[in-house]
Amino acid sequence: MIEKVKVCLIGATAVGKTSLVARYVTSIFSDQYRTTIGVKIETYTIHRDSRAIEMVLWDLSGEDEFQNVSRNYLTGASGYLLVIDGTRLETVGVATMLEARAREALGSVPFVAVLNKSDLVASWEARPSDVDELRNRGWTVVTASAKTGEGVQEAFARLVDAIVERQPWK
Repeated sequence: MIEKVKVCLIGATAVGKTSLVARYVTSIFSDQYRTTIGVKIETYTIHRDSRAIEMVLWDLSGEDEFQNVSRNYLTGASGYLLVIDGTRLETVGVATMLEARAREALGSVPFVAVLNKSDLVASWEARPSDVDELRNRGWTVVTASAKTGEGVQEAFARLVDAIVERQPWK
């Protein structure tokens, strides 16, 4: 029997949500992505404790001054990845706002903050103190690079493990 879980990817525009999904699902990276309009849905099946879990990955359009993440897209999510671009400090603030909005819409479902673009760490505007502040809030933070693949599997695995722990079918 396959259990299905809905997982959303949220974050500011151009933080790498689509790239993370592509790296996770197909192990491919391309810098030729177009901005997601609305939502793009992918599925990926994993196995935990001899159980097949189909993740329905909702790659939501980015949050910016022109568009807001729709609460309707979040409905029914078992968890989410909150993606931050380490090269753009303002995406940390957007992530903080989105976490509050997601908590309002979903309650306290599991989430993992993904500090993306670790391959560009020399250009990061996000400081270690910014990351420490997120961790001090109780956030799970994983550093990753959709380009190199570093940390991508870990981010999804940590989220899935937290979701499985909370599911009634465990």
